[in-house]
Amino acid sequence: MTLVDSIPTPPAAVSGTHRRAWRDRALFWGFIALFLFGLFGLVTATGWQETWGELRKLAIWQIGVLLALSMINYLIRGVRWHFLARRLGLDLPLRYSLLHFIGGFAMTITPARIGEFVRLRWITRMTGWTVERVTPLPLADRAFDMAAMGLVLGVAVFLSGKGSMGATPIALTAIAGAIIITRPKLLIKLVEVLFGALHRWPRPFARLRQAARSMGRFSDTRVTGPALILSTVGWMAEGFALYLLLHWMGAEVSLATATVIFLFSTLAGGLTGAPGGLGGAEATMMVLLAMNGAPLHVALAATTVIRITTLWFAIAVGALAFPFAEALSNKSKIL
Repeated sequence: MTLVDSIPTPPAAVSGTHRRAWRDRALFWGFIALFLFGLFGLVTATGWQETWGELRKLAIWQIGVLLALSMINYLIRGVRWHFLARRLGLDLPLRYSLLHFIGGFAMTITPARIGEFVRLRWITRMTGWTVERVTPLPLADRAFDMAAMGLVLGVAVFLSGKGSMGATPIALTAIAGAIIITRPKLLIKLVEVLFGALHRWPRPFARLRQAARSMGRFSDTRVTGPALILSTVGWMAEGFALYLLLHWMGAEVSLATATVIFLFSTLAGGLTGAPGGLGGAEATMMVLLAMNGAPLHVALAATTVIRITTLWFAIAVGALAFPFAEALSNKSKIL
């Protein structure tokens, strides 16, 4: 034991940590309670018999297809994570990258999904790299997600003729955010402007500036091209899943419109900062489905199923992978 290890943690620090943990748990369960309350209200208002009847129409194989499409999305984006990690200089095997990426889904329910940065913890343990060296990886991963969702949403809006739904500004915002994150000069300037406005936390801002410089590794077209293709295919699979579900439930919604509804709802839910977009994504999806001719009980049933087979399925798969990723990071050192 070192001298540092022998120094006890100040009671104030322990108390502060406990307060934050309780606050995070209270926030999460508060969102869950509000979501369940709203869901109960909708079921009661629309008639639970009709909603339950729509859910019972689905066969096991149909649920399996929806879960398979979600898994395709996760695996494709996991391959993209591995591709970006290799570009950053991390020479981890593909199976480790997939385990890290999918295991991080267990933390999707944290506010703003900040808990998914647990992937950095696993990587730094296995490689000995500092957090600053690895931080550009999740930033690039989010950037390509936003860019792909923005591009697919923009094309789907054009094909569906649903520009009045307000999806175009969301698509442009997502693409603009992705451009800023993958352009180190723009990102460094943004960090400097924020620091100049706050004049606080010089060390974290210095680390952010260092991470921003490393983002240049991902701005090459040899990186952006494959990363965007992988991202696009992954998110199109989820839009196709919603289209199939609506088709099975008898709702006449085109593939382009279903894709717009899914991506717009996902982005809208993410903007709320709620864990997993809880509440915002569901409300947006039900409203858009109703606006496109789906009966309210069908919209409610479809929203419930698609959120279970995407958000909650991701959390379940992540929870299964999480302990393996944690154990592996404790035992292995690759680089």
